[in-house]
Amino acid sequence: MRRTARVLTGTALAVAAAGLATAAPAHGLDGETVSGGLKMYPSSVVPGELASVNTAACGEDDTVEGDASAVGAGRFALAPSTHEGEAIGQFEVPPSAQPGTYEIVATCAENGLRVTGDLVVTLTPVREQVHPKGSVKTGVGGTLGSDPVQTAAGVAALAVAAAGGTWLLHRRARGDGI
Repeated sequence: MRRTARVLTGTALAVAAAGLATAAPAHGLDGETVSGGLKMYPSSVVPGELASVNTAACGEDDTVEGDASAVGAGRFALAPSTHEGEAIGQFEVPPSAQPGTYEIVATCAENGLRVTGDLVVTLTPVREQVHPKGSVKTGVGGTLGSDPVQTAAGVAALAVAAAGGTWLLHRRARGDGI
C-alpha cells in the first residue's frame, strides 16, 4: 500500500513540475494575448461616460496603445503612471453604444503582448439601479402569518405531531405494537 502511495505521489509531483515548467511568463512572446490583464474602472458604464483602463502587464516604460473599437470608441493611448508601474488610459463610450459586454484590447509596443478586459455597457447607471425590496405578494402567504396566535398554534401542532410520531416509532421498534 505504501509503495502504491509513493508511486502516485511521485507521479503527481512530476506532472505538477512539468506544468510549471511549461507555463508561459507574463511578458510572453510577440503577439501573445493575456485575458483579464486589463482592468476597467468603472466595470459597468452607460453610453456617454468615460471609462478608465489600467494594466501592469506591459512594464513601466513601455508605450501602450488601447483599442475600444468593439464598443465604437476607437483607439486611445495608455500612459505610464507612478501607480504600481501601471499604464493608464481613458476613452469615452459613444452615446450610440448598445448594452452588452465588449472586449477592450491594449497592445504593448516592446513585445507585442495583447492584454484584454471586458467592459459592460448598460442603460441604467449602477448607482441608479433599483433593487427589489420586501416580499412578493402571491396570495399564498408567508412563512410566518401576521397573527402571532395562529403562528404559535401551528408550531404547537407540529411539535405534538413530531412527538407523537417519535413515540409510535419507538413503540414499534420495541415490538409493543400500535
